[in-house]
Amino acid sequence: MTRSGFAAIIGRPNVGKSTLLNQVIGTKVSITSPSPNTTRNAIRGILTEDGIQVIFVDTPGIHRPRTTLGGRLNDTARAAADDVDVILAVIEAGASIGPGDRMVLTTLLESSRHEPGPRPCVVVNKIDRTSREATAAQLMAAVDAVREIAEDRQLGDVVDRVEYFPVSAKTGEGTAELVRYVRDAMPESPYLFPEDEVSDVPEAMWVAELVREQLVRKTKQELPHSIHCRVTEFEWPHITVEILVERESQKGMVIGKGGQLLKDVGIAARRQLPEGCFLELRVSVEPGWQKRDDILDRLGY
Repeated sequence: MTRSGFAAIIGRPNVGKSTLLNQVIGTKVSITSPSPNTTRNAIRGILTEDGIQVIFVDTPGIHRPRTTLGGRLNDTARAAADDVDVILAVIEAGASIGPGDRMVLTTLLESSRHEPGPRPCVVVNKIDRTSREATAAQLMAAVDAVREIAEDRQLGDVVDRVEYFPVSAKTGEGTAELVRYVRDAMPESPYLFPEDEVSDVPEAMWVAELVREQLVRKTKQELPHSIHCRVTEFEWPHITVEILVERESQKGMVIGKGGQLLKDVGIAARRQLPEGCFLELRVSVEPGWQKRDDILDRLGY
């Protein structure tokens, strides 16, 4: 009998959730960048080995929203923690546990309050950036934070079920033990996806995400939240991606002097696509799209 189930990866922005997903799947499934809130959708990566299939769900970072889009991203992240078999709450090894992390740990405990229910797990990531002593101290701080939140929320029964794993999503250290734990939690079930599939992200969405990844990386902190990318034409080998910004001034920033930045983005994205692809990038302005429900509905948020 095969086993199959879901593991949601939650955390505040920029703690390494997408890097962790890519590491455990063994290939690039979710885009990454140093900028917060790079992930905007629930991205599924599928690991199938030895009769067990785990569907890992990468989620947007849980944060204090400033726009309608931000609120929808939080809703997406919290909804992903429902009806799963394991919840992985990711925090950083080298940063103090702040209000954002406590929001994440609260979501972990609230979503795991009923038994049987999701197995709650705290993942202390980025251990490659700190000492063993600091990692151990962070693990203890995480235990204390979980206990405090559980006591405050009357969730004491959940505390003893929480597991803790120190990992480096970047180097892979500790991830094998984490994956074993997740695999052991999967229930008996037929495979939910074909055995050779590693993601359920549609090809058009994947191309748009590759373009957005490069834009986020090249514009640094200036534009990430104001950019949306979508494929408007997909007729191989020709693919057209529309880049949406909120103001005319941002359009100029995306195009760059003499069109150089947009050209560099196209080159970098094309390198990750099959040979022979013709990628056309167009920039459009949609004023205040992050705060407009009608636009967010149309864009699928």
